[in-house]
Amino acid sequence: MRYFIGDVRDKERLERAFEGIDIVIHAAAMKHVHLAEYNPSECIKTNINGAENVIAAAIKCGVKDVVALSTDKACAPINLYGATKLTSDKLFIAANNIKGSRNIKFSVVRYGNVMGSNGSVMPFFLKKRKDGVLPITDKKMTRFNISLQDGCQMVFDAIEKSWGGELFVPKIPSYKIVDVASAIGPDCIQEEVGIRPGEKLHEEMITVSDALNTYDIGKYYVILPQKTIFEREVFIKHFNAKLVDPNFSYNSGDNEEWETIESLRELVKIHVNPDL
Repeated sequence: MRYFIGDVRDKERLERAFEGIDIVIHAAAMKHVHLAEYNPSECIKTNINGAENVIAAAIKCGVKDVVALSTDKACAPINLYGATKLTSDKLFIAANNIKGSRNIKFSVVRYGNVMGSNGSVMPFFLKKRKDGVLPITDKKMTRFNISLQDGCQMVFDAIEKSWGGELFVPKIPSYKIVDVASAIGPDCIQEEVGIRPGEKLHEEMITVSDALNTYDIGKYYVILPQKTIFEREVFIKHFNAKLVDPNFSYNSGDNEEWETIESLRELVKIHVNPDL
Protein backbone atom coordinates (compact mmCIF):
# COMPACT_ATOMS: atom_id res chain seq x y z
CA MET A 1 0.00 0.00 0.00
CA ARG A 2 1.29 3.46 -0.90
CA TYR A 3 0.35 6.76 0.68
CA PHE A 4 0.50 10.18 -0.94
CA ILE A 5 0.85 13.01 1.55
CA GLY A 6 1.09 16.25 -0.33
CA ASP A 7 -0.77 19.08 -2.01
CA VAL A 8 -3.67 17.84 -4.17
CA ARG A 9 -3.38 21.14 -5.97
CA ASP A 10 -0.15 19.85 -7.54
CA LYS A 11 -1.50 17.86 -10.50
CA GLU A 12 1.89 16.66 -11.71
CA ARG A 13 2.77 15.20 -8.32
CA LEU A 14 -0.58 13.43 -8.23
CA GLU A 15 0.07 11.87 -11.61
CA ARG A 16 3.45 10.57 -10.44
CA ALA A 17 1.89 9.23 -7.24
CA PHE A 18 -0.92 7.42 -9.10
CA GLU A 19 1.31 5.55 -11.55
CA GLY A 20 0.72 1.81 -11.14
CA ILE A 21 -2.08 2.34 -8.58
CA ASP A 22 -5.43 0.51 -8.88
CA ILE A 23 -7.37 2.12 -6.01
CA VAL A 24 -7.37 5.75 -4.86
CA ILE A 25 -9.05 6.88 -1.62
CA HIS A 26 -9.35 10.66 -1.68
CA ALA A 27 -9.37 11.96 1.90
CA ALA A 28 -7.65 15.34 1.49
CA ALA A 29 -9.68 18.41 2.43
CA MET A 30 -9.56 21.76 4.13
CA LYS A 31 -12.24 20.79 6.63
CA HIS A 32 -12.35 23.43 9.36
CA VAL A 33 -15.56 25.40 8.99
CA HIS A 34 -14.33 28.63 10.60
CA LEU A 35 -11.11 28.70 8.53
CA ALA A 36 -13.06 28.19 5.32
CA GLU A 37 -15.39 31.06 6.26
CA TYR A 38 -12.35 33.27 6.94
CA ASN A 39 -10.33 32.27 3.86
CA PRO A 40 -12.68 30.94 1.15
CA SER A 41 -10.15 30.86 -1.71
CA GLU A 42 -7.83 28.37 0.01
CA CYS A 43 -10.79 26.08 0.74
CA ILE A 44 -11.91 26.22 -2.90
CA LYS A 45 -8.40 25.51 -4.19
CA THR A 46 -8.06 22.39 -2.02
CA ASN A 47 -11.58 20.96 -1.96
CA ILE A 48 -12.73 21.75 -5.51
CA ASN A 49 -9.62 22.26 -7.63
CA GLY A 50 -7.90 19.45 -5.76
CA ALA A 51 -10.82 17.12 -6.51
CA GLU A 52 -10.58 17.96 -10.20
CA ASN A 53 -6.86 17.14 -10.12
CA VAL A 54 -7.46 13.79 -8.43
CA ILE A 55 -10.07 12.86 -11.05
CA ALA A 56 -7.88 13.89 -13.98
CA ALA A 57 -4.81 12.10 -12.60
CA ALA A 58 -6.79 8.93 -11.85
CA ILE A 59 -8.19 8.78 -15.39
CA LYS A 60 -4.80 9.50 -16.97
CA CYS A 61 -2.93 6.90 -14.88
CA GLY A 62 -5.33 3.97 -15.35
CA VAL A 63 -6.68 3.81 -11.79
CA LYS A 64 -9.55 1.30 -11.45
CA ASP A 65 -11.49 2.57 -8.38
CA VAL A 66 -11.72 6.01 -6.79
CA VAL A 67 -13.61 6.61 -3.55
CA ALA A 68 -13.91 10.19 -2.29
CA LEU A 69 -14.65 10.95 1.36
CA SER A 70 -17.44 13.44 1.90
CA THR A 71 -19.11 14.88 5.00
CA ASP A 72 -22.58 15.45 6.40
CA LYS A 73 -21.88 19.17 5.96
CA ALA A 74 -22.10 18.66 2.18
CA CYS A 75 -25.82 17.95 2.54
CA ALA A 76 -27.88 21.15 2.22
CA PRO A 77 -24.75 23.19 3.06
CA ILE A 78 -24.91 26.51 4.88
CA ASN A 79 -21.14 27.03 5.15
CA LEU A 80 -18.42 27.27 2.51
CA TYR A 81 -16.74 24.05 3.61
CA GLY A 82 -19.97 22.13 3.04
CA ALA A 83 -20.55 23.87 -0.29
CA THR A 84 -17.07 22.93 -1.54
CA LYS A 85 -17.53 19.33 -0.43
CA LEU A 86 -20.91 19.16 -2.18
CA THR A 87 -19.20 20.43 -5.32
CA SER A 88 -16.48 17.83 -4.86
CA ASP A 89 -19.13 15.10 -4.50
CA LYS A 90 -20.76 16.22 -7.74
CA LEU A 91 -17.40 16.22 -9.54
CA PHE A 92 -16.57 12.66 -8.50
CA ILE A 93 -20.03 11.35 -9.33
CA ALA A 94 -20.07 13.08 -12.72
CA ALA A 95 -16.56 11.78 -13.47
CA ASN A 96 -18.24 8.49 -14.41
CA ASN A 97 -19.78 10.31 -17.37
CA ILE A 98 -16.46 11.48 -18.83
CA LYS A 99 -14.33 8.36 -18.36
CA GLY A 100 -15.20 7.06 -21.82
CA SER A 101 -14.30 3.39 -22.27
CA ARG A 102 -11.77 3.42 -19.44
CA ASN A 103 -12.18 0.76 -16.73
CA ILE A 104 -12.58 3.10 -13.77
CA LYS A 105 -15.34 3.74 -11.21
CA PHE A 106 -15.86 6.83 -9.06
CA SER A 107 -18.02 6.82 -5.91
CA VAL A 108 -18.45 8.86 -2.73
CA VAL A 109 -18.92 8.01 0.95
CA ARG A 110 -20.64 10.52 3.24
CA TYR A 111 -20.63 10.19 7.00
CA GLY A 112 -20.73 12.20 10.21
CA ASN A 113 -18.22 13.19 12.86
CA VAL A 114 -15.39 10.70 13.26
CA MET A 115 -14.95 9.95 16.93
CA GLY A 116 -11.76 11.47 18.33
CA SER A 117 -10.62 12.98 15.02
CA ASN A 118 -8.62 16.20 14.88
CA GLY A 119 -10.87 19.11 15.77
CA SER A 120 -13.74 16.94 17.04
CA VAL A 121 -15.55 17.74 20.26
CA MET A 122 -14.41 14.74 22.33
CA PRO A 123 -10.68 15.59 22.54
CA PHE A 124 -11.69 19.22 23.09
CA PHE A 125 -13.89 18.34 26.08
CA LEU A 126 -11.20 16.03 27.48
CA LYS A 127 -8.76 18.92 27.38
CA LYS A 128 -11.19 21.47 28.85
CA ARG A 129 -12.64 19.36 31.67
CA LYS A 130 -9.73 20.21 33.98
CA ASP A 131 -11.09 23.78 34.00
CA GLY A 132 -14.42 22.57 35.41
CA VAL A 133 -16.36 24.26 32.62
CA LEU A 134 -17.25 22.77 29.22
CA PRO A 135 -18.25 25.30 26.53
CA ILE A 136 -21.42 24.19 24.68
CA THR A 137 -22.29 26.01 21.47
CA ASP A 138 -26.00 25.20 21.83
CA LYS A 139 -27.57 22.72 24.24
CA LYS A 140 -30.01 21.54 21.57
CA MET A 141 -27.21 20.57 19.17
CA THR A 142 -26.93 16.99 17.85
CA ARG A 143 -24.44 15.21 15.60
CA PHE A 144 -23.99 11.87 13.86
CA ASN A 145 -21.26 9.66 15.28
CA ILE A 146 -18.99 7.09 13.63
CA SER A 147 -15.76 5.43 14.75
CA LEU A 148 -12.61 5.59 12.65
CA GLN A 149 -12.80 1.81 12.18
CA ASP A 150 -16.39 1.95 10.89
CA GLY A 151 -15.51 4.86 8.61
CA CYS A 152 -12.63 2.85 7.11
CA GLN A 153 -14.84 -0.23 6.69
CA MET A 154 -17.37 1.89 4.85
CA VAL A 155 -14.68 2.92 2.36
CA PHE A 156 -13.72 -0.73 1.80
CA ASP A 157 -17.39 -1.62 1.32
CA ALA A 158 -17.78 1.18 -1.22
CA ILE A 159 -14.79 -0.12 -3.18
CA GLU A 160 -16.35 -3.59 -3.21
CA LYS A 161 -19.97 -2.60 -3.91
CA SER A 162 -19.68 0.44 -6.16
CA TRP A 163 -20.88 0.27 -9.76
CA GLY A 164 -19.96 3.91 -10.38
CA GLY A 165 -21.72 7.10 -9.32
CA GLU A 166 -23.14 6.05 -5.94
CA LEU A 167 -23.07 8.18 -2.82
CA PHE A 168 -23.01 5.85 0.20
CA VAL A 169 -24.49 6.98 3.55
CA PRO A 170 -24.13 4.81 6.67
CA LYS A 171 -26.86 4.05 9.18
CA ILE A 172 -25.23 5.40 12.34
CA PRO A 173 -26.38 6.76 15.71
CA SER A 174 -26.67 10.38 16.78
CA TYR A 175 -25.66 12.01 20.03
CA LYS A 176 -26.67 15.12 21.90
CA ILE A 177 -23.77 17.46 22.56
CA VAL A 178 -24.86 17.81 26.19
CA ASP A 179 -24.65 14.00 26.58
CA VAL A 180 -21.07 14.01 25.30
CA ALA A 181 -20.25 16.72 27.84
CA SER A 182 -21.93 14.74 30.63
CA ALA A 183 -20.07 11.57 29.65
CA ILE A 184 -16.65 13.25 29.65
CA GLY A 185 -17.08 15.80 32.43
CA PRO A 186 -20.00 14.72 34.63
CA ASP A 187 -19.02 17.22 37.34
CA CYS A 188 -18.33 20.11 34.96
CA ILE A 189 -20.54 23.13 34.41
CA GLN A 190 -21.93 23.25 30.86
CA GLU A 191 -21.71 26.83 29.62
CA GLU A 192 -23.63 27.73 26.46
CA VAL A 193 -21.51 30.01 24.26
CA GLY A 194 -23.50 30.24 21.01
CA ILE A 195 -23.25 28.66 17.57
CA ARG A 196 -20.18 29.57 15.53
CA PRO A 197 -20.45 30.95 11.97
CA GLY A 198 -21.53 28.25 9.53
CA GLU A 199 -22.68 25.70 12.14
CA LYS A 200 -26.02 23.88 12.16
CA LEU A 201 -28.04 22.70 15.14
CA HIS A 202 -28.52 19.31 13.46
CA GLU A 203 -26.49 17.78 10.66
CA GLU A 204 -28.16 16.25 7.61
CA MET A 205 -27.00 13.41 5.38
CA ILE A 206 -30.04 12.90 3.14
CA THR A 207 -32.62 15.57 2.32
CA VAL A 208 -36.21 15.08 1.15
CA SER A 209 -35.04 16.21 -2.28
CA ASP A 210 -32.54 13.31 -2.31
CA ALA A 211 -35.24 10.77 -1.43
CA LEU A 212 -36.37 10.26 -5.01
CA ASN A 213 -33.00 8.67 -5.79
CA THR A 214 -32.16 7.11 -2.42
CA TYR A 215 -32.19 3.35 -1.83
CA ASP A 216 -31.88 1.28 1.32
CA ILE A 217 -29.40 -1.54 0.72
CA GLY A 218 -29.24 -2.80 4.32
CA LYS A 219 -26.21 -1.43 6.12
CA TYR A 220 -26.18 1.73 4.02
CA TYR A 221 -28.36 4.13 2.11
CA VAL A 222 -27.23 4.82 -1.45
CA ILE A 223 -28.05 8.02 -3.32
CA LEU A 224 -27.89 7.37 -7.06
CA PRO A 225 -27.43 10.06 -9.71
CA GLN A 226 -30.55 10.81 -11.73
CA LYS A 227 -28.84 9.28 -14.75
CA THR A 228 -26.76 6.21 -13.97
CA ILE A 229 -24.13 4.54 -16.14
CA PHE A 230 -25.79 1.20 -15.36
CA GLU A 231 -29.31 -0.15 -15.56
CA ARG A 232 -31.03 0.97 -12.37
CA GLU A 233 -33.35 -2.04 -12.26
CA VAL A 234 -30.37 -4.40 -12.45
CA PHE A 235 -28.74 -2.54 -9.54
CA ILE A 236 -31.96 -2.73 -7.50
CA LYS A 237 -32.29 -6.47 -8.07
CA HIS A 238 -28.62 -7.17 -7.32
CA PHE A 239 -28.63 -5.36 -3.95
CA ASN A 240 -32.29 -6.02 -3.12
CA ALA A 241 -32.44 -2.23 -2.88
CA LYS A 242 -35.58 -0.54 -1.57
CA LEU A 243 -36.49 2.97 -2.67
CA VAL A 244 -37.08 5.09 0.45
CA ASP A 245 -40.34 6.95 1.11
CA PRO A 246 -40.60 10.17 -0.95
CA ASN A 247 -40.85 12.15 2.30
CA PHE A 248 -37.77 10.48 3.78
CA SER A 249 -34.91 12.54 5.20
CA TYR A 250 -32.00 11.62 7.45
CA ASN A 251 -30.64 14.08 9.99
CA SER A 252 -29.03 13.85 13.40
CA GLY A 253 -31.96 15.49 15.19
CA ASP A 254 -34.64 13.10 13.88
CA ASN A 255 -32.53 9.94 13.94
CA GLU A 256 -34.06 6.76 15.38
CA GLU A 257 -30.79 5.52 16.93
CA TRP A 258 -29.11 7.43 19.77
CA GLU A 259 -26.04 7.12 21.93
CA THR A 260 -26.60 7.50 25.68
CA ILE A 261 -24.33 9.11 28.26
CA GLU A 262 -23.23 5.63 29.33
CA SER A 263 -22.58 4.37 25.79
CA LEU A 264 -20.69 7.56 24.93
CA ARG A 265 -18.45 7.17 27.98
CA GLU A 266 -17.56 3.63 26.88
CA LEU A 267 -16.95 4.73 23.31
CA VAL A 268 -14.64 7.54 24.46
CA LYS A 269 -12.68 5.00 26.53
CA ILE A 270 -12.35 2.67 23.54
CA HIS A 271 -11.65 5.17 20.77
CA VAL A 272 -10.28 8.34 22.36
CA ASN A 273 -8.96 8.08 25.91
CA PRO A 274 -8.85 4.75 27.86
CA ASP A 275 -8.24 6.67 31.11
CA LEU A 276 -11.60 8.45 31.12
